[in-house]
Amino acid sequence: MEKTKKNVKKSSNKSAPTAATEANSKKAKRGSLAGVWMREMRYGETVPVDFFTRNAWILVILLVAILSLIGLRYKTKTKMAEIKSLEHQLELAQSAKLREKADYMSLIRETEMRRLVNEKRLGLVFQEQPPYEVELSE
Repeated sequence: MEKTKKNVKKSSNKSAPTAATEANSKKAKRGSLAGVWMREMRYGETVPVDFFTRNAWILVILLVAILSLIGLRYKTKTKMAEIKSLEHQLELAQSAKLREKADYMSLIRETEMRRLVNEKRLGLVFQEQPPYEVELSE
């Protein structure tokens, strides 16, 4: 068997880059853009000065709006803390009110009973100690 060699011409078309070449060039551009951006950031050249002069009023309004929102948030948080504290004080006052009301009602009942006993001349006295329970022994 005879082997024949075919001469295959490779065409070198430089106008159509391959996918690998395009990827490498994009990485290089991204790297150089990042490097340029970082260099400009370091020297303070990312935003030109004339940008600030042209948009001074907008920047001032934006700054005032941001500061007022921060102040509003602080004010809201302090008011919420004050409300929480006052609610706790209200709960304590309500429980104290209920205790005082119970004491007052017991005093009113006791004095009213004493008045009725004295008025009817029953000879009953208020017992300071609770009654004894007697157990039956078998």
